[in-house]
Amino acid sequence: MKALQFSINLPQWVILKVLGRISRRIFYQGSLATIKLVDIPEPKLPTTEWVKVKTLMCGFCASDLSLILLKESPTASPFTSFPCIIGHEICGRIVEVGSAVTKVNAGDVVVIAPALNCAVREIDPACPACQQGMVANCENYANGNLAAGMITGLCSETSGGFAPYFVAHQGQVYKLPEGIGPEVGILIEPLTVGLQAVLGNKPQSGEKVLIIGCGVIGTMVLKALRGLKIACVVSVLEPSAFAADLAKTSGADAVISDGDLLGNTVNLTGATRYKPIIGQDLLMGGFNRIYDTVGSPQTLNLAMRCLAAGGTVSQVGIWKEMKLDLTPLWLKQQTLKGVYGCGYATYKGEWMFMFDIALDMVREGKVGLSDMVTHRFSLENFKEMIRVNLDKNKHRAVKTAVSFI
Repeated sequence: MKALQFSINLPQWVILKVLGRISRRIFYQGSLATIKLVDIPEPKLPTTEWVKVKTLMCGFCASDLSLILLKESPTASPFTSFPCIIGHEICGRIVEVGSAVTKVNAGDVVVIAPALNCAVREIDPACPACQQGMVANCENYANGNLAAGMITGLCSETSGGFAPYFVAHQGQVYKLPEGIGPEVGILIEPLTVGLQAVLGNKPQSGEKVLIIGCGVIGTMVLKALRGLKIACVVSVLEPSAFAADLAKTSGADAVISDGDLLGNTVNLTGATRYKPIIGQDLLMGGFNRIYDTVGSPQTLNLAMRCLAAGGTVSQVGIWKEMKLDLTPLWLKQQTLKGVYGCGYATYKGEWMFMFDIALDMVREGKVGLSDMVTHRFSLENFKEMIRVNLDKNKHRAVKTAVSFI
């Protein structure tokens, strides 16, 4: 079967880091490309607790693009294995079940919780992180009965969603409610990331909240806040006019698009602005909670300057090494909190996995996702999908996806 395979070695990495400054096309076309369409056998069930799934649709994530362009830090490389078939925002139909599978049946349409944690690796007892419900932050991503890999799509033995078939552990699969199509199904995983960010840094009633960036994940944070009916005032920093419109329709109270976050924070929160002898201005007061879905050095430094005393910044965007001025951190006793994947949280008085929460909210109409998929591609047209994602504003793209239906 044809599949979209990522692979990299050290000499290739060095060459691409140099030549990639001239043209980004070299990352996805030509002999040095990190991503290629290849022929591979259909995957087999690793154990009796696994299922085989026929892919219906797979979303293209910003992290997929960063991987292809080698923007990710090598620090996480011990928890990946190459070559791998990428794609983790997946909706598919089960075509084969292992003899020990009890959760789902052949024919079920499912979405995938991509983390390859202790349960998936059949490690018992589970690591402390998994025992606490932090199943996306498992300590055994390089152990157990699978090759190294944090998620489906970063493991050489499980395949991913950019292929007609892949395999998943029964603990990873969640049935899609009746009447909900694959276009919504592929957005359940991004919604769980938004829910993790919000429930891990939950605003109190009346607090002032800022979301930096309103791409897919920023929009999911906004939709999670509104779907959970948290009575907070939400502002969004988004320079793209197209994405800013999406923020408005998704429930933002204010959209900052002129680039002056410091000035707008003063107006929106009543913060006081101070000018140091040298360097960027600092605010006392500001937003109570900030969700930085970009996660760059520029946005994180700005976030800390615009965050009130005792506030929390959730860094949702994935970045590599950066230089930070930590003065606001100690001066205002702030908290900097990382967000990756999803785990468990209390919802409706119960300790629930984020996929169950997301599916419940979509089923009950608390979150609408049908407006998010704007572009569909065949697997063979993956290069055009990458080009669209390199300039989403020009193409008015929100979520792009490969469709097998």
